[in-house]
Amino acid sequence: MILYIKLFLRLSIALGFISAVADRLGWWPTEQSTWGNWSNFIAYTQTLNPWFPDYFTNFIGIIVTCAEVILAILLVIGFKTSLSAKISGVLLLIFGVAMSITVGIKAPLDYSVFSAAAAAFGLGLIKEKYLEVDVLLQAK
Repeated sequence: MILYIKLFLRLSIALGFISAVADRLGWWPTEQSTWGNWSNFIAYTQTLNPWFPDYFTNFIGIIVTCAEVILAILLVIGFKTSLSAKISGVLLLIFGVAMSITVGIKAPLDYSVFSAAAAAFGLGLIKEKYLEVDVLLQAK
């Protein structure tokens, strides 16, 4: 049973990242979007990071987007799952804390950011392997 839970955690965290990236790139229908485009995402990124200069915000957005895509891929294929999960948890926790400080606690609770971070940290603790590239790499 734990193996199915691990797979569900991997896929749900990865799909959450992919959905967020798709939203900021305008790939979700407008009525289903939070940001809807890159400009709105960058404006929100600036809101969450007021301590950074405006010219740095686009760079932060690119870094976070790349991190989400890379982590999503690693989680889906099961490469370095424990490490990928822990990094995902840290990224989500940073996001949740930034949201709490700048826009209030309700936003990260409504978007289940802390729940996703906890799920990622929990995933990082599951040692059993299931449908993971890591299994293939161990065999060599």
